[in-house]
Amino acid sequence: MPILVPKGLPAYKTLKEENVFVMYEHKAHKQDIRPIRIAIVNLMPTKEITETQLIRMLANTPLQVDLQLLTMGSHESKNTDKNHLDNFYKTFEEIKMHRYDGMIITGAPVESLPFEEVDYWKELSEIMEYTKENVFSTLHICWGAQAGLYYHYGINKYIMDKKLFGVYKHKLKSQKSELTRGFDEEFYAPHSRHAQVLKEDILKIPELKILAESDIAGPHIISTKDKRRIFVQGHAEYDRETLKLEYERDINKGLNIDVPLNYFKDDDPNKKIIMRWSGHGNLFFANWLNYVYQETPYDLSKLEKA
Repeated sequence: MPILVPKGLPAYKTLKEENVFVMYEHKAHKQDIRPIRIAIVNLMPTKEITETQLIRMLANTPLQVDLQLLTMGSHESKNTDKNHLDNFYKTFEEIKMHRYDGMIITGAPVESLPFEEVDYWKELSEIMEYTKENVFSTLHICWGAQAGLYYHYGINKYIMDKKLFGVYKHKLKSQKSELTRGFDEEFYAPHSRHAQVLKEDILKIPELKILAESDIAGPHIISTKDKRRIFVQGHAEYDRETLKLEYERDINKGLNIDVPLNYFKDDDPNKKIIMRWSGHGNLFFANWLNYVYQETPYDLSKLEKA
């Protein structure tokens, strides 16, 4: 929420330059207030786990959030009960006449496929096109980030020789962005993926800015300059045991998988998990919601094209 200050207060200019949310009292008194509308396009097979993780992050704010869960109408989910989908999810066809303050597009376990070979790529492309005029800010996560960078900017993904799996140190590249306000200069975030986008490809697009990156994991938080599109390659939303469960799943399948790096104490899966990403994860989502809340027009029909 913004801090209301008297008009003319010298601190106002300094704080605005730092992208701290401050507002003159007279403007606040004229504001119309409503819940912010957020849609989650959940592409993960274990939808209930992913929706719980994201809702936990979105709930960590004093703002009132009106949530809509979306599933792909062109894809049959085999890992989520149909009754759950029928009761709590809608398809793009059912909501495409509405507008949203924000949208989250999750990752999906389809990294090995070319984008066009994913069975719901056409529908997802329609959603990403729809966001240009009907969503103020869209947050793409993991494969969703790679898909968004490819669809909007033609940036390709590349399959890595080995899965990037663990909790990695990142460096903050932009200290004044609203999205990373309050971040330490170095912070940790989980990654779990087989593909990557290259820094040099991102830097070729003047509209894009890398807000945080890792020497090992590469670009982590990428944003357009107006923050209407945000791409996060890691998983700030992960629970304490998410990587542990992924590791045990792959071991039980007989896969040759490394122990997730910087996750278990001494990198020993028999020792406890060291959770070192929760604070920055919660802060990132709170910053995003706050930015969306402050900048989205009260009347969503007045959204300008991104």
